[in-house]
Amino acid sequence: MSPACKIEREMLEIVQDEMVMKDRIAAVLADGPKTRPEIAEAMEHSCYEVTIWLFAMRRYGDVEETGRPDVDGYFKYELVASKDAAAEGGE
Repeated sequence: MSPACKIEREMLEIVQDEMVMKDRIAAVLADGPKTRPEIAEAMEHSCYEVTIWLFAMRRYGDVEETGRPDVDGYFKYELVASKDAAAEGGE
């Protein structure tokens, strides 16, 4: 396991940070799509923790994969337009 994906905290601690980190990940992705390692580097957190937070966001429809994976097998993730913004644009 690479140092960037080193497990340093217990799962409960990581999950408790989910709501705060959701906003921070959204801020990182506001600049454009990024892979999990790129997000982890920008946030200065481990890839393992970012994966948990990012997949929670994916589960709730806040982010989605774009295109095909890169040479290392990582997909880029981007923010999904909110349903409220889509509804306003459709009127």
